[in-house]
Amino acid sequence: MSGGIAIIGAIVVGFALVSGRVGPSVISSPMIFVAAGLITGDRVLDIVDLGLELDAVDVVGEATLGVLLFADASRINLRALRHEYMLPARLLGIGLPLTVAATTGVLSLLIDGIDVWHAALIAAILSPTDAALGQEVVSDSSVPARIRQGLTVESGLNDGLVVPAVALFLAFAVEEDDVSSAGFWVGFVIRQIGLGVLVGVVIGAVGAYLLNRSERSRSLDGVWGQLAVLALAITTLAATIEAGGNGFIAAFVAGLAFGHISDHAEHLGEFTEDTAQLAAAISFFLFGNLLLGPALDHFNLAVILCALAVLTLARMIPVAVAMIGTGAAFATRAFVGWFGPRGLASILFGLLLLEEELEQADELFAVVAWTVALSVVLHGATAAAGARRYGAWWNDMPHHEQASMPESVSVQEQRRRRG
Repeated sequence: MSGGIAIIGAIVVGFALVSGRVGPSVISSPMIFVAAGLITGDRVLDIVDLGLELDAVDVVGEATLGVLLFADASRINLRALRHEYMLPARLLGIGLPLTVAATTGVLSLLIDGIDVWHAALIAAILSPTDAALGQEVVSDSSVPARIRQGLTVESGLNDGLVVPAVALFLAFAVEEDDVSSAGFWVGFVIRQIGLGVLVGVVIGAVGAYLLNRSERSRSLDGVWGQLAVLALAITTLAATIEAGGNGFIAAFVAGLAFGHISDHAEHLGEFTEDTAQLAAAISFFLFGNLLLGPALDHFNLAVILCALAVLTLARMIPVAVAMIGTGAAFATRAFVGWFGPRGLASILFGLLLLEEELEQADELFAVVAWTVALSVVLHGATAAAGARRYGAWWNDMPHHEQASMPESVSVQEQRRRRG
């Protein structure tokens, strides 16, 4: 195991040495770490055997997703979003549910023997987008700020918003409770949503308040302040799970509360964001090393067609519908529709399929794995070029035409994920 850890460390250092050149290229960091994991795994070189059971991978995944949800939510400026919510509201309020519905239909059509609740569960798992797979799209200044912000906010919020849907569809899929009873619905709302929101608000708000007080009295050391924010994220996740609630909802809500109340959320959250970035890189490596290999056994036409449909039709059509009436150009709708990469949240939610030992779990996880793998390659390879091409189209347009289009509306940009 120690040898495998040493190899992972060397890969991280090696990537750091060339990281400044990777951004504008056709190669992304998730692409490198997934490929490194697959190549060093037992399907190719077989030189990294971490000896991890599914439970250990699940713990790593839960901690990573919890910290990422907290970090992503803490960057959302709720005050600014109240005045600039139209595009992300459409993508989240219309596009996201339609994406779940469209993906459910695709899976029901292409996967033999799948029932509607299993299909809906996979659809919810595959709905969150991950801006890290197309970082250039949200950082290229030639792309209109309103479009970049819309994609940033969508990516920052949709993984948290989809958590209740994943929990609900999982409950229907495993059929552990009488899901038709009023008691189930009351218990679900209280445990999964109510408790998560309550714990998240309390820990996030109280943590931010105490750090504000400590900083104003000059009793807060900067390093420990940053460590405290990471501890808030982990404490929120663990405490909520221990109480029987949904830790992911709690971590997401805690991040929103902390970012809204903290006087210096950006500075204090830097270490948490960097830790989340490292954890995400390692999670992509583990995905390639431990999870993508077994998915090769389920490489078939139905699985690949599902993955391609999820990344194209089941994303682009709902986005086009969500943007009806906005006045946005066709190029903008196509750009926003294509750049909906699936990444870490889908991987980690997908582990629930294996953990719960659902019927057809291996095949269904293969759909998740291949969708993410194709997204890592396709979105990673097209992000920089696509952003440049769309930005060039926008900037070549006469100014008087730009001024009349919704893309030109100025916004107060949200903070993007570091790295």
